[in-house]
Amino acid sequence: MTLEILTSNSLAPIRHGFFTRRGGASSGVFAGLNCGHGSSDQTDIVRINRDRVAQAMGVNQDHLVGVHQIHSATVINVTEPLTEKPQADALVTNKPGFALSVLSADCQPVLFADPTAGVIGAAHAGWRGALDGVLDATVEAMEQLGATRDNISAVIGPCISQAAYEVGPEFFEDFIAMERGFDRFFIQGNGDRMLFDLPGFGLARLRAAGVGNAEWTRHCTYADPDRFYSYRRTTHAKEADYGRLISAITL
Repeated sequence: MTLEILTSNSLAPIRHGFFTRRGGASSGVFAGLNCGHGSSDQTDIVRINRDRVAQAMGVNQDHLVGVHQIHSATVINVTEPLTEKPQADALVTNKPGFALSVLSADCQPVLFADPTAGVIGAAHAGWRGALDGVLDATVEAMEQLGATRDNISAVIGPCISQAAYEVGPEFFEDFIAMERGFDRFFIQGNGDRMLFDLPGFGLARLRAAGVGNAEWTRHCTYADPDRFYSYRRTTHAKEADYGRLISAITL
C-alpha cells in the first residue's frame, strides 16, 4: 500500500509530511507504518517503515533524525547525524539534508518552517510539554538560527481532539495554577471530568510566541483508527501496545 502523507500549504515549498499509519509493513495491533522503536513491534519491521519514510523525505535513513521524547521543553540543534538519541522533544536545523522527525500517538506533532531564512523545526507537544513551553522554545531556537518569528509557519498535525480527551480535576488544576485564563481550553464532561482542547492550547501557545501563521490539520487520532494510532484508544480497548505515527520536515 502507498504511504499516505498529509501536508499543509502553509509549509510550502519546504518538503514535509504528517504520515498516517497507511502503507507500512507492521502487522497486528501495529498494522501499518509504525515508526516507533519504543514499541514492542519487531525492530526490523520498524526499520523498514522508517526507511520508507526516509525515502519519501528524500534522505538517507541516518539523516532521518529524532530524539528520545520525554515530554520536556528541551530543543536540539541538529548539525550532524545523531548516533544516539538525546533526551529532548524538539529539533531545529538550518542544514539541508536532514529530515527532522517526531513520533506521536495522540500528542501534537508540530512542524515549523521559515523558508526565507532556511530554518525548520519539529516538536512533540503533549499536554506536559506544551504547558512547559516546548513550542515557545522551538520558536526561540529557530530564531537563534536566523529565523524571523513573523516568517515562521507552524502546523499541528493529527492529534487527539477535545471530544476524545477526558481529564480529571487535578489535570485542570495544573493548568489553572499556571494561568487562570487557561480554563478556556476546558469544557465540562461527565461528573467531575472535563474535556481538554489540546490543539486549541497548542495554537494559542504558538500565536502567543509570535509566529506568522499557526494552524491545525484538524485530524483526530482517537476518532480515526484506520489512519492513526492512538494511545488513549488502545488503552480503552485494552490492547497490549500501540504504534507511533511519524511527522517529518526537511530543507
